[in-house]
Amino acid sequence: MQAMADHALERAWEVLESVPDPEIPVVSIRELGILRDVRRAADGQLEVVITPTYSGCPAMSQIAEDVAHALDSAELAPYRIATTLTPAWTTDWITDEAREKLRAYGIAPPTGNCGGSAGHYAAEQPITFIPKLPAPACPHCGSQHTERLAQFGSTACKALYRCLDCREPFDYFKPY
Repeated sequence: MQAMADHALERAWEVLESVPDPEIPVVSIRELGILRDVRRAADGQLEVVITPTYSGCPAMSQIAEDVAHALDSAELAPYRIATTLTPAWTTDWITDEAREKLRAYGIAPPTGNCGGSAGHYAAEQPITFIPKLPAPACPHCGSQHTERLAQFGSTACKALYRCLDCREPFDYFKPY
């Protein structure tokens, strides 16, 4: 029975690896650090733990629906999806691969470090205030000569910037 349970967990991780973020479809919810854990709950049921990028993230219901669809398609029911707000999500959890995918997609990845480490989910995490960082590099031409146009871009977790060299606008995934 234990081998079967382990296989189901491995299969669930495999399946959920391909669930894209609904707002940025070039990266998966695992690559963004939204998918926190896949485990057996105390009652033996498969439990998927997700954390929003911020507490009011409107995409969480879509993410939960996409997780459920992926698990149903893989015939991994019964399961439950748990959303946790602690520790709070941080851009430190975005994988290096996802940062490159964001850049290639035209979104400048977050710069700096918020005090956590990518892929490490501590039980407690202090809130770190980030000093004003230099403007992000343009994901289109690589120029450091950019300016912020608006504090909020296409979503609340991004700001709108423009490159002063190639003149292209771009979203910047704000670090927090």
